[in-house]
Amino acid sequence: MSSSGNSAAGEAPRVRLDKWLWAARFYKTRTLAKQAIESGHVRYDGERCKVSKEVAVGARIAVRRGWDDQEVRVRALSDVRRGAPEAQLLYLETDESVQRRESQRLERQAAQQAAGPDRPTKQQRRLLQKLKRSMFE
Repeated sequence: MSSSGNSAAGEAPRVRLDKWLWAARFYKTRTLAKQAIESGHVRYDGERCKVSKEVAVGARIAVRRGWDDQEVRVRALSDVRRGAPEAQLLYLETDESVQRRESQRLERQAAQQAAGPDRPTKQQRRLLQKLKRSMFE
């Protein structure tokens, strides 16, 4: 994948960080990507950066979205948003990042199960209704 022809022949393509994050489908809009960068949710090679930072192949980018923290290595540059399969070719998530996200997901899932459901299940609701009916008969 390469940039959309905005560079002269022989030059390496130059892509802004916000455009790359948008093209790689980390954010739905460039505005959201810009806001994430400015608020410190995106780190380039371990440091905060500006929206206009030029992305280089091999760079390490850490992205926080909701509960998930992803750390990826840039494999290719593009400032054109394409389909998800092509966008995934722009980066490679590190093994540590995958393991960390999976363990955090399991921890959240366990905590949610330990807290119990907020409302009764369908089966529990039917048992409660049956009990109430039997009490008033």
